[in-house]
Amino acid sequence: MCGIVGVLGRHEAAPLLVEALKRLEYRGYDSAGIATVNHGVLDRRRAVGKLVNLSDLLVHNPLAGKSGIGHTRWATHGAATTQNAHPHASGPVAVVHNGIIENFRDLRAELTAQGLAFESETDTETVAHLTHFYMDQGHSAFEAVKSTLNRLHGAFALAFLFAGEDDLMIAARKGSPLAIGHGDGEMFIGSDAIALAPMTDRITYLEEGDCAVLTRHGATIYDAANRLVTRAETRIQIDATRIEKAGYKHFMAKEIAEQPLVIANALGHYIQDGALNLPDSVNFQGVDRLTLVACGTASFAGQVAKYWFEQVAGLPVDVDIASEFRYREPPLSGQSWALFVSQSGETADTLAALRYAKDKVAKIVAVVNVPTSSIAREADLALPIMAGVEVGVASTKAFTCQLITLALLALKAGVDRGRVDAATLAKHLADLAALPGLMNHAMGLSGEIAAIADDLAKAQDVLFLGRGAMYPLALEGALKLKEISYIHAEGYASGELKHGPIALIDEKVPVIVLAPRDALFEKTVSNMQEVMARHGKVLLISDARGVEDAGKGVWRTLKMPEAGIFAPILYAVPAQLLAYYTAIAKGTDVDQPRNLAKSVTVE
Repeated sequence: MCGIVGVLGRHEAAPLLVEALKRLEYRGYDSAGIATVNHGVLDRRRAVGKLVNLSDLLVHNPLAGKSGIGHTRWATHGAATTQNAHPHASGPVAVVHNGIIENFRDLRAELTAQGLAFESETDTETVAHLTHFYMDQGHSAFEAVKSTLNRLHGAFALAFLFAGEDDLMIAARKGSPLAIGHGDGEMFIGSDAIALAPMTDRITYLEEGDCAVLTRHGATIYDAANRLVTRAETRIQIDATRIEKAGYKHFMAKEIAEQPLVIANALGHYIQDGALNLPDSVNFQGVDRLTLVACGTASFAGQVAKYWFEQVAGLPVDVDIASEFRYREPPLSGQSWALFVSQSGETADTLAALRYAKDKVAKIVAVVNVPTSSIAREADLALPIMAGVEVGVASTKAFTCQLITLALLALKAGVDRGRVDAATLAKHLADLAALPGLMNHAMGLSGEIAAIADDLAKAQDVLFLGRGAMYPLALEGALKLKEISYIHAEGYASGELKHGPIALIDEKVPVIVLAPRDALFEKTVSNMQEVMARHGKVLLISDARGVEDAGKGVWRTLKMPEAGIFAPILYAVPAQLLAYYTAIAKGTDVDQPRNLAKSVTVE
């Protein structure tokens, strides 16, 4: 969730660290800090709030040195204060940390008994003190770090800096991602390759349990068994323009607007010459069940896909929230597949669920936006969604690209299982190919949506209703609204309205109904009428036929193009725009909403 950077360079480290941390702002954070070693002297600067506060501090109180580590913190243990901000230091050691040390209380008690004093509430300070303790016992820096790592329970990515060592940095990972960057007489570390892109395109990804000793001449890597190992160096290509706003006020606005393009890219990747172009290993013959595991928005993409897999391919699907999946110890079939969906490919709960499923299913498939991520590397097969870098914390283009990839998998399952013939497949592929154009049409509703959002911004509660595959879209619409506008919103299956939620309906509660003119439309209209009979304000989002048939007497309407079974992909656009313009009307932080992080790398 947090961002880590480290530099062993030829130039002053502080400006490089701050600039790299800026590239990790999309992850979400509430404090930031850096530490450097300058002629053997270890020092640090920390500030609460945005990076501009740290930059201001460095102007008035500079930090020299060509070796340094930096961090953006998302609070877990302890509030967002300067004392709790990273780096944490103890004697000759400074450390930055992503993850959670689960046994930190026991370690803290042990170290306090040894006379070490704590200044923060964090689990991370325990790591610094423990390393300091071992160094006082005569251990070298590396030996002290290894001894410390052996005592830690939980998930972590760690970077250590040491007083008296201008050419040494130690990094380790277990459960949280960490990458090494190779330069010319320089070395770097980062929790995200994006942070390192301006400094190098040569990246080595540490694997689970690795510990790396860095000098300016290179990296020596040891695995979890303390064996010297070699990890592959790869070249990354990150277009810097893709992590800029390109004239938009917010990254979220840019990423909503990019959806027609990135969806076209995804379709072009997986459809060639009018035929599906999935890897040969994607063959659903003999597969008896699909388990689909994800968190947050990705789980709603999975719930939409469940309708497609079951209706198009006749393949039963279980959709699980990753944070619950492994703890209920689900029985898995050796003839089943497990799909794990994650934008970052580093979502801690989803990665843990993947590891639980290993050796219990026939195939593990990752649907990810980062092909070099941990989930992608540990799966049997990784399918990139081709969304490009997504910076806004509230996922938009990654969600629709996940849906595209899952839709194509459902079609392939239908073909493999004899449920989809050539003509039907061609029709579905044509419908998918039309989506970028239909999305452009939906973008044209921005003015109407902004006007509606001005009224939504006055509400304290909002309900979203949908049936069939539009039910998960209602859940996603509600999530988007509460994520960035902080308005309480809930999504419901329309048929569940009378089983409790209808008690909430009055003239102050807007109800957003997602209802394309499909086989379930008349039932949704009946539920809509129940709302209106109780003076609820209904916003009907439907196609031209639906608006004509049921639009009379509603509060507002939005007229969408027809999109067949893939309507959830198209209807994501007005749901996203409603959230965006409502947040604008309320003046909230659209790209970095409070308390949220882009990449959730802790349980």
